[in-house]
Amino acid sequence: MSTTGAGRPRLTTKKRPGETAREEILDAAAELFTTRGYTNTSTRMIADAVGMRQASLYHHFATKDELLDSLLSGTVDEPLAVGRAVRDSDATAAERVYALAWFDADQLSRSRWNLGALYLLPELREERFDAFRQHRYELMDLYASLASAMIVESGVELVPGTEDLPFRLVETVVNGRADRENGRGESSAEYAQVVAAAAVRVLGWTGPTDSLRACAARIVGVRGAAAY
Repeated sequence: MSTTGAGRPRLTTKKRPGETAREEILDAAAELFTTRGYTNTSTRMIADAVGMRQASLYHHFATKDELLDSLLSGTVDEPLAVGRAVRDSDATAAERVYALAWFDADQLSRSRWNLGALYLLPELREERFDAFRQHRYELMDLYASLASAMIVESGVELVPGTEDLPFRLVETVVNGRADRENGRGESSAEYAQVVAAAAVRVLGWTGPTDSLRACAARIVGVRGAAAY
């Protein structure tokens, strides 16, 4: 019998990836929420998947809602921070759109579990998830602002509403992952670059994307993997 990060006894040896018990719990919750469904998952199931007592889980997360909020916030808070840094950089408008789309699509593609598939849960409309919804709306607005700046800079006449498309294109990663997990389509390590290229082309970019990708790597980079 081992112990969790909080010094509480663990029922079994370590079962999940993660440096702390909290990270292990999040990994187990992410797997169960995305494979069994949120409603069909109990905190006891999550504790069993980690190999700890249910009471020990409550030491880290008071409710199942708190677990879901933590997982989903992780999918928007980092892109939002990166987007703000990109917005304030000295890059061109096209480079900014490409950089954010590449980073965001990459983190959605590489996360261990397809958490974006939970965005349509009816529970997320409730008040207790206001903070997550607000942060997601801020990310959407940031995409639209960067896209609008690119449209103005390029001088291209586009249909109103086109500025919303880059964000929507990035979120196609979620459906793409779901299709692959159901045996449809093939995974591609370069898919995030495909999405980023589409995000600028839908805004009127007609040139090569090599220079945009090089700038994006300089501004934000793309990590080899995301934790969740």
